[in-house]
Amino acid sequence: MEFVRNKTLEKLKYDLVRDNLIKYEDLETAQQVSEAQHVNIGQVLISSGIIAEDTLLKFLESKLHIPYVNLDDYSLDKKCLSYINLNNAQKYKVIPLFEIEGILTVAMSDPLDLFAIDKIVEDAKCEIEPVISSENAILKKIEEYYSSGSSVGQIFIDENRPKYDWREVLNNEELTTSLSDEHIQKLIRAILKQAISDDIHELFFEHVPNGLSVIFRKNSQNVSTGDIPSIIVAPFIARLKTLSNLDPTVSELPQLGKLSFKVDDVALIASISAFPTIHGERISIKIYKPPKKLQDINLDAKKINIIRNSVNNPGIVLVCGSGLCGKTHMIYSILSDIADDSKNIMTIESITKYNLENVNQCELNEHIGFNLDKAMRFIEFQSPDILYFEGINTKEGLDYFTSLVFKNKTLITEFLAENIADLMKKLSLSEFSMFKSLLTCLVFLHSKDSIEVFDKQALEKYFA
Repeated sequence: MEFVRNKTLEKLKYDLVRDNLIKYEDLETAQQVSEAQHVNIGQVLISSGIIAEDTLLKFLESKLHIPYVNLDDYSLDKKCLSYINLNNAQKYKVIPLFEIEGILTVAMSDPLDLFAIDKIVEDAKCEIEPVISSENAILKKIEEYYSSGSSVGQIFIDENRPKYDWREVLNNEELTTSLSDEHIQKLIRAILKQAISDDIHELFFEHVPNGLSVIFRKNSQNVSTGDIPSIIVAPFIARLKTLSNLDPTVSELPQLGKLSFKVDDVALIASISAFPTIHGERISIKIYKPPKKLQDINLDAKKINIIRNSVNNPGIVLVCGSGLCGKTHMIYSILSDIADDSKNIMTIESITKYNLENVNQCELNEHIGFNLDKAMRFIEFQSPDILYFEGINTKEGLDYFTSLVFKNKTLITEFLAENIADLMKKLSLSEFSMFKSLLTCLVFLHSKDSIEVFDKQALEKYFA
């Protein structure tokens, strides 16, 4: 496995000790973790809480006399994206910011990586001026600004067309003078259409003094896109619930439903969660795009073979990544790939996102008592060969599903982790010792265009 280095920190790591920013013992420990987990030492120092990321970046700025740029609220010049292709941007953790008089300013997490700079100069054919920025911030900007190539099931957004705004439908005179189901449904469709156009996978409706705020979530940030006026709130929530097979007369208890809709002739599924608060119900929507075939995802043949070999043998296949990174989408692609008549493949899900051929999908229903506890007690009577269950919430659930491996079952599940170091830290807890030993494959989604796949041999080196 290729070791991920940060040449800047490798050169200056002892200065961190001399400047009393970290202890020498902590540096030695971080170095060992870095080598064992094949991540750069900067990631370990930050994720372990040895030093704050902001402190580390300011330290580098003072030592190198290279400016530090906070990218969180930074708007890039999109014309400069053509200077650096997506693969190199992800590989070298670099993104172009702007170009002035033939000098391209780029944000880098490792500004002393001369090989990366030479490669960028070669491709961009202009002089490079590096600035320092957070690796996570750079990766978020790469995901935000670069668009992936064509693939099956992808919804394409034409950046040259006028930006869609759901408020145009809200301001339509017909809607303000009529509260019919048809007009309310037009408003719901308009909000969902803008979410897809803006590449949003999660949105919320929250009560505010003047009505209902429509909030889009992207890159872990909530952004209000406008308010639905008070006069429309009640019929809007009632219609949204009805379309999602929820009870519109119930507002004091949580409810979970599913909504099917189309955008530009692409059929989509969304989970709808209604949750009571002291200000009124808060509605959460998560949109799931149709699953792709494994070969249509950003995976090479070697990674696909690792996944296929793992699901054909008893053990645990773990799919990890941050929130909204595409974990469920990846799992559905795996299930679709392996589904045939020769094996009994089953799922236990809070909401089934898409119907999968040759897969027995089970949807939990708290209202009739079909909860996870009951599913665990009865699932073995169905003799599943391969079983997918959503995130593990209890120690009992973890122990039960782990025990199925000893009965020659293959388990597929997901786990929330911001990065590999974060995952390793969580799996180091004693309650995960058996679970960890039975892992045969780890799929880690850093972004939709950056996916790592580890087989059992590679994982044993990590956990050694």
